[in-house]
This record gives sequence, structure tokens and C-alpha cells, in this order.
Amino acid sequence: MSQYKQKYETEISANSSAAFSTWIDLLRYRAEQQPDRTAYKFLSNGEEDQLTFAELDVEARTIAAQLQADGATGERILLLYPQGLRYVASFFGCLYAGAIAVPVYPPHPNRVPLRLQSVAADSQATIALTTGKVLARLKPLLDGQQELRQLRCLTTEDLDRRLALEWRDPQVDSSHTAFLQYTSGSTSSPKGVIVSHANLMHNEEMLRTAWEHTEAMDIISWLPIYHDMGLIGCVLQTLYLGSTCFLMTPSAFLQRPYQWLQAISESHAHTSGAPNFAYDLCVSKISEAQKATLDLSHWRIAFSGAEPVRHETLARFTNAFAPCGFRPEAFYPGYGLAEATLMVSAGVKNTLPKAFSFDAAALEQHRVVPALSQSENARTLVGCGKSWLGQRIVIVNPETLTRCAPDEVGEVWVSGPSVAGGYWQREEETEHTFRAHLSDTHEGPFLRTGDLGFFYRAELIIAGRLKDLIIIGGRNHYPQDVEFAVEQISPALRVGCSAAFSVERDNEERLVVVVEVDHRYRPTNGPTVQSVPAGAGARWQEIDPAEIAKCVRRAVMVQHEVPLEALVLIRAGTIPKTSSGKIQRHACKIKFLENSYELWVNSPRQP
Repeated sequence: MSQYKQKYETEISANSSAAFSTWIDLLRYRAEQQPDRTAYKFLSNGEEDQLTFAELDVEARTIAAQLQADGATGERILLLYPQGLRYVASFFGCLYAGAIAVPVYPPHPNRVPLRLQSVAADSQATIALTTGKVLARLKPLLDGQQELRQLRCLTTEDLDRRLALEWRDPQVDSSHTAFLQYTSGSTSSPKGVIVSHANLMHNEEMLRTAWEHTEAMDIISWLPIYHDMGLIGCVLQTLYLGSTCFLMTPSAFLQRPYQWLQAISESHAHTSGAPNFAYDLCVSKISEAQKATLDLSHWRIAFSGAEPVRHETLARFTNAFAPCGFRPEAFYPGYGLAEATLMVSAGVKNTLPKAFSFDAAALEQHRVVPALSQSENARTLVGCGKSWLGQRIVIVNPETLTRCAPDEVGEVWVSGPSVAGGYWQREEETEHTFRAHLSDTHEGPFLRTGDLGFFYRAELIIAGRLKDLIIIGGRNHYPQDVEFAVEQISPALRVGCSAAFSVERDNEERLVVVVEVDHRYRPTNGPTVQSVPAGAGARWQEIDPAEIAKCVRRAVMVQHEVPLEALVLIRAGTIPKTSSGKIQRHACKIKFLENSYELWVNSPRQP
């Protein structure tokens, strides 16, 4: 019996929450016990490429041996790959070398790589792993930036596989840092979350337990591998289970959402998921003829996270794809964040998502008052389940640092083995965020999530972001609620592409909304355009900007009782977002104040 099998069986028999202490041991075990099992299969342009567990182990040892020869053990290593199998292999190559992986995405060749600059400088990375093709495209950008010029770039596709024989186990333990998970930067500049092997093991066991996964349950993902939900929720969960993961590119999904559901249908995958916007996109972009080809009856976990989960979205998707065999019980809302590795809370498999209605005015005062769903002032929120495997969640008043009463909204605090070690080289921010204690009982340490929420009928309910909260006239307004109200006004306003925030005018806070207009629409009396670009399949539609502004203003006043200072209609695809697709409201506010938006066909700000 191999050392890996012996260790595995011993720890499983002891009912440990993690089979191995490190991901090196786990992959080595899979390579020995399931060498020919396909671990990852990449779907692209009708073609497939794949890696078995044994092949992944060889790739990882090859890359690790080169890194060890270059003295990179303990160093931070940037991963500059497009979505695909080389990204997966290089991540494990870093772990095998005892180095610290820093997943990022190659920047656009014609844009200043601001995020890459920030991550490279903060992590003090000295080496970047990439491909020859990507390096040739990025070389001019890298040479042109002081922070990136010193990077030593190593291309991995042509490494001699005989290097794998020179690999030496780095002898790391569970406390060793596996990688730096850079936050999305939705409310601040990106920070490197220190994620250990133990953090990952505990979070993967939480996912496995909550999702009731076995090695027979395959996963499909188009989510970016450089983002926690794609990497941890899909790529690493696959290795943890010993199952198979089918990978797609994010662009393939965005350009043709049908491909995602088609892949689920053809593979009979058990698990796949995405942020809320993806389900809305499927409803609006997949035709009846395409639906007729889909069989979604095998889809058991359709997880939704990374942004607010909307009850309306779940209902629309269920109604649209029930004829394809999709079951509403498959929807699986959850809550998590990078600082907690990934998952914080999740529901119970094969149960309907729980949605509750609350009095919106009471929520604005941080009070929890149930309401009838048909009530005019009701706000419906979707439950995000419960904590798992000893992880603890408490709701805390962010000012007094004491527990909230059951009928109060407060900040969500978390403790448990999945909570990461802090922010890389940021001791003051680590102390504030990761080492919080209750002021009266001194319980702790807790992770301060920065999210507002409460428990209702044993379900964690997320109400909004603490830093994004809009306070006008002494009342609290959650920006996502304002954004939702605006996006319902017209199909011309893009769902998931708006930002609500406040600005100061005459010593008072005023409400501003920025929203993208769909590229298929043009203003009345605007430029004459005969048709949309080739292949779009429809003619331009005209809308009146003044009428849109009037309707938006009325809706915001009726639903939130606050006047709108300005509405800015901008071009599709130009609103600031994080690398994981979240709206950067703070960046939207800066662009508004600088008057630097790309306006929709020269449409002025609507006062």
C-alpha cells in the first residue's frame, strides 16, 4: 500500500473533515489510485482537450522541478494563462514546488494592465508562468510598466517532461500558504488573501458535505479559474472528489449562453453554477428551438452566488427551462467571500430555495419586519442557507461590536477553519478584518465580512454591503434595490449593469444612478442606423432618453422615496466591474465625479 493510500484511508476512517493535510498528497494519491480517470476536460470550439489525474501529476511535477531549479520555493508566482488546462497544471505546479500561486488573468493587449500592476506590486511576485503565445502578446505591455518589467517570465508548454523525475517533495504542512487569492476590489483596491492548504481542505469538505457530492458527480464550469468560485468551487472540488470537471471559457458563455446549458445536457453533469446574472442571460438569449434540444433533468446542484441572488431570477429561469427537465429544487443559493476561502453558508440539497418578504422601510432602519409578498412596500430576499462543519456565523452591530437582536440587521461575522490567515503584508487591515472580537463577551477572533445580514427561520439573509450602503435623509438604502428598480423600467436598460451611489451636493447626500443601455437601442431623433451589426438578427429600436429618465425618476421615488440627483446612460460594456464581474460602485462614483463616462450616443446626464 502506498504512503498516500495508507494516509488517506487512515484519516477517512478517523472521520476527518479533510482526507489529506496538503493538496500535494491528495493529487499524488489520485494519480496513483485513479491514474486514467479524466480529471479535467476543456471544451472549446467543438474540440476537447483533457488531463487525467496521472497526466496532471506529471505536468505539476515538471513545472515544480523547473521552479525549484530557479530557486522559487516560497516565492509568489503569477499565473498568466487564459482559461484552460495549462492554468490548472501551473497552479498545482506551484503547490508542488512549495511556491505560492497568485492566480490572475492576462490583461487585454491594448490596455494598461492596472490590476496586474497592483497584484504584482502587492504580492512582490518575481516570476510569472505563462505560454509563449500569451507572452509574445503581452511583452510590450510588461516592458512598458516599471512594476512588471522586472518579472521573469517562464513559458511552460515546452518544458521537458523528464524534469518531472527531478522533482522533490517540498515537505510542506497544512499551515503552508497555498496561494494568494486577490479580492475582486468591488469596494477597495485588491488585497491578497492568504489561503492555506488547511483552509482549502476544510472548505472543500464543506462543499462536498452540503452538496452531497461523490466521485460519480461531474462538474461543468465556465467560471474564471482565477476567481474563487471557479477555482475552489469547481476545479479543486473535482480533485477533492476524484470526479471530472468540464471547463469552458467565460467568453464562450457570454457570447452564446446556450453552450453552457448544452454542455450540462450532453454530459449529464450533476453540478454547475454561476452568479445571478448568468441565469437571467440564459432566459433572454436562449431560443425556444435551442431549449427543445436540452435535457437538464440530471442537473442537481445549480449553485448561485458571488452577487445578490434574486427571487425573480430563480422564478424566471425555472419557468423558462422547466420544459427541459430543470427542477426548481436544483437551485442552490449560497453565500461566501474570498476571506473565508469560498463558502460561508449554503442550503440543503433537493429543497426549494427559501424566499422571504420583509418590510422595505424597516430594513432601511436595520430592522427585520416580515411582510406579505404582495405588499407594495415588500422586499423579497432569498435565503443563503446555514453554516456547515463547525463554522460559526454571528450578526453584529458594526458600531457597538455587540450581537444584534434577532430582529436587527447587522454585519455578518464568521469564524472557523475556512477563514483565511489575513491579507498579504497588510497587518493593520488584517487586524481589523480577521481578528475582530465582540466588545462585551470578548469572543473571537472573527472575520468581519463587510456584508449586512440577519438570520430568519434559520436561514442567513444577506441585505447588502456595509461600505456600499447609501444614507440619505437619515435613511439607509441598499444600492442593489435601487439598481433593480431602475433595470425593470425598460428592456433597453441592461440587467446587472447599473450602479447606485450617493454624492455630496450642497452639504447633502444625493442619489445618482449609472446604467448601461443595450447596444440594440438608439435614441429617438438620434443617428440614423438601418440595422444592427451582421448576425444580430434584429433592427435597431428607438427609445426616448427623456421618457426613460422620467420613468426611472418616478420608480425610484415611489419605491424608495428619494429623489434622483442624476441618471447617467452609458454605452454597453463600459461600466466598471471587477475581474469577477461585480459592479465597482466606488469606481463608478469616481468616473461620475470626473465626468469620464462613455455616454450612450452622446446622451447627456439626465438631471
